[in-house]
Amino acid sequence: MMLRVIESCNRADVDALVDRRVRRDSAVERRVARIVAEVRDRGDAALLAYARSLDDLAGPIEIGRAEMRRAARRVPKDVRDAVSVAARAIRTVADKQVPRGWKVSTAPGVSIEGRVAPLERVGCYVPGGRYPLPSSLLMTSIPARVAGVRDIVAVCPRPDPVVMFAALEAGVDRMFRIGGAHAIAALAYGTPTVPRVDKIVGPGNAYVAAAKALVSSDCAIDFTAGPSEIVILSAKGNPAWIAADLIAQAEHDPDARAILLTPSRRLADTVCESCLRQLPADGPARIALKRNGALVVTRTLAEAIAICERMAPEHVVCDDDAVAARVRSAGSVFVGPLTGQALGDYVTGSNHVLPTNGSARARGGLSAADFVRVWTVQRVTSRGLRTIGPAAMALATAEGLAGHAASISLRLESIRSQRTT
Repeated sequence: MMLRVIESCNRADVDALVDRRVRRDSAVERRVARIVAEVRDRGDAALLAYARSLDDLAGPIEIGRAEMRRAARRVPKDVRDAVSVAARAIRTVADKQVPRGWKVSTAPGVSIEGRVAPLERVGCYVPGGRYPLPSSLLMTSIPARVAGVRDIVAVCPRPDPVVMFAALEAGVDRMFRIGGAHAIAALAYGTPTVPRVDKIVGPGNAYVAAAKALVSSDCAIDFTAGPSEIVILSAKGNPAWIAADLIAQAEHDPDARAILLTPSRRLADTVCESCLRQLPADGPARIALKRNGALVVTRTLAEAIAICERMAPEHVVCDDDAVAARVRSAGSVFVGPLTGQALGDYVTGSNHVLPTNGSARARGGLSAADFVRVWTVQRVTSRGLRTIGPAAMALATAEGLAGHAASISLRLESIRSQRTT
């Protein structure tokens, strides 16, 4: 297996690397639409049927607190301690992310108040694929709890003891052994067993992503996540560490994308050699690097940064603050040789549920702010109406909306008549 080495002057190869348009799979979408419709229409009967056939559900669908506690006792102490370390860090960061209420006057007699309230109930999706992912449960449920969400529901098709311990640590209220499109449908529409939620968050496979997109007109979602991505911007990094970071990200998924952008051909060649030495004999990392791995040799560091900006990747790792200051489109940026991206997956406290497929151009990662509603309350006194009313009437008239202008004119006439009596 040989990683691709691309020269930046090869525009076609660079454009292909940047192109992350989502390729829709019509077969997946048709199957997901059928599953979602059945769960929405038939409730628990369809949900249980799919859980038994797709999730290998054998026992009860809901996991009680007693079962969680029994499972948690089987978790090794060092792992329990690590979960607690991660949870504390996530809470610390999330606490800084909650929007605060505010009040402002835009003119004499005109006040606007911003109010903030948590969502009532959210659903946290925890993947149950090759490996248990307690970190995903922590990253989705703790910010919700910090934001003040009253009821947190977690779903995971095959939760192991570590995931159950993480659920207790995060304060999850209810947990169900379900996954895939049927779990998303149950959360979005509710069944007699699974309560309907206001928002669904968390990563998942292609079926989960398709289901979230399908239900998003009826239930809010965080975003539809694609395969994981890392872009390393480096002119002088440690080749062995860079290779290790590329492999670490690639092991998430055979479709993961791992890319080095560097103005140093020597660094690219050395990283390639180190990847070949470190890469496991088989597994998703080998497949992902062969499919989607690349080492791009640019003419300058500025060109490397420009290509990274076009990609707007999920994770960006860079050499120093000078480079980080020029990166504006990324889910999260990791600065300096010791800031390994894998640390951010677990214990720095910054959320690892991040935008992919170029959507970092428009938003960052999941945060406590995703779990609140923000709305405004407006107040206008008679002084305020006299101040801003004429401008509102002029704009309404310019737009041809006579009823708008009349609704303001009636009020102005009323307060004028009151002043003359």
